[in-house]
Amino acid sequence: MNKRTQYLLPAIIAAAVAAGVFIGGKLNFSASPETLFSSNTSKDKLNRLIDYIDYEYVDDVNVDSIVDVTVNNILENLDPHSVYISSDDEKRVAENMQGDFVGVGIRFDMVNDTLTVIRTLEGGPSIAAGIKAGDRILMADKDTLYGKNMRNTEIISRLKGTEATSVNLKIYRKQTNEEFDIDLKRAKVPIKSVVAHYMLTDDLGYIKINRFAETTYDEFEEALESLQRQGARNLTLDLRDNPGGILDVTREIADEFLKDGKLILFTKNKKGEIDKYYATDDGSFEDGEVYVLINEKSASASEIVAGALQDNDKGIIVGRRSFGKGLVQRPMPLGDGSVVRLTISRYYTPTGRSIQRSYKKGNKDYFDEYYERFKSGELKSMDSIKVADSLKFETPKGKIVYGGGGIIPDVFVPLLSSPEELSLERGLRAKIVGYIDDFVFYKLEADRAKYKNISLQEFMRDFEITDEMLIEYTDFLSEMRGQRIYIEKYADQMKRHIKAIFVEQLYGTNGYQQQLNVGDEMIEKVIELHSN
Repeated sequence: MNKRTQYLLPAIIAAAVAAGVFIGGKLNFSASPETLFSSNTSKDKLNRLIDYIDYEYVDDVNVDSIVDVTVNNILENLDPHSVYISSDDEKRVAENMQGDFVGVGIRFDMVNDTLTVIRTLEGGPSIAAGIKAGDRILMADKDTLYGKNMRNTEIISRLKGTEATSVNLKIYRKQTNEEFDIDLKRAKVPIKSVVAHYMLTDDLGYIKINRFAETTYDEFEEALESLQRQGARNLTLDLRDNPGGILDVTREIADEFLKDGKLILFTKNKKGEIDKYYATDDGSFEDGEVYVLINEKSASASEIVAGALQDNDKGIIVGRRSFGKGLVQRPMPLGDGSVVRLTISRYYTPTGRSIQRSYKKGNKDYFDEYYERFKSGELKSMDSIKVADSLKFETPKGKIVYGGGGIIPDVFVPLLSSPEELSLERGLRAKIVGYIDDFVFYKLEADRAKYKNISLQEFMRDFEITDEMLIEYTDFLSEMRGQRIYIEKYADQMKRHIKAIFVEQLYGTNGYQQQLNVGDEMIEKVIELHSN
């Protein structure tokens, strides 16, 4: 070794060690070659911290849970609608949005620790197989479906499966005291988003949409055609409590009411790029009068439809100020089945309104504004709605509309004695409404044959929820909750809810909505407007 090499060797070794430390710090045992030498120190810091905890921390830690918390904390600092969805939750969300699931098609509850059919679902295989409300399903193939420790997730996993696969169900039918087997094939069961359609008057139809899923437009078309065959030349579109959904489906619905070339909405991203969406000549209800019902829980896609019609001077918006969500999310997969729904743009109504509410005070205040509206009196009086002149816009026919936080209706309907009021007091709805399904089931179980030959209209006309039955429900509720519950203040609303659940269990969701709408202030206002 010469003298020069002797001097250089320590420097070479030191450089090699430094490089090794640098590269080692970059390694996270899952990094790809492309990210190994990334210069983004912020990302490196997060990766290193997770690796240190995973490999060096004194106790075993579920790193996945740390990542979930970290991702949620990051997103909470962006906006209220950028959210992380775990892989398990994403499956449920996707199923809900695609509009169907594969299974046997029942709505069930655990009654005395036994899986009991509350109602068979329309379009599912259980109806064709002869399963009835009140049936107890004891086994699915060789798996028992009863017992104190049976969880709903277990039951669902045993009943769901691959489409067209067979399952043998052991049934006990209480009405006839018989036990028998039924073989059926699992099939797609629709998750309806158009939950009701019927005629309000001789020429005024009614359609309720509870979300905008992949199947919503087809369901809407089918419902609309049915109403038109019954003589509907005008339509009430009920979007109350509708939280939104798929943008393309929303545009298709709005297109049904707007003439070719009318602007439905436009979106703008962080780069200022604008995408505009116009109506086509395919609309089948461009000439009829349309009444759109909205309330404080109508959001996103619901507001797109209401805003598009209002800004194009089409129809009349009836109800109360909508939620105020004008942000567009895109699902972005994270590689393990989980998804980030990240806000990528804002949407605007045709006049240029952004109806997104401010979220500067944080997510809690943002979502709690729902209750603040109730306390402030806004839900009782339109005069309590605060609007800014700087956010004033004008429609082609000169109507003044406002941005800055939801769609303000053309015709305001205050919250009076509607069942909706129950959902506006924290926790009240769960306390006093949540057990109606069970109560009604027990009442029907006492004598199901009594209702066998009664039509929906006869039941709605003749069946009464008496004061005695309300007291009976109060006793049932108090026993279930282990404390005395007082519901006298909400007697009228409770009677409407209980009767509507009777109708749902006997006749399905279409009948349920018809019954719930009896005496509804917004429906009555629409009929009044239509008759003038």
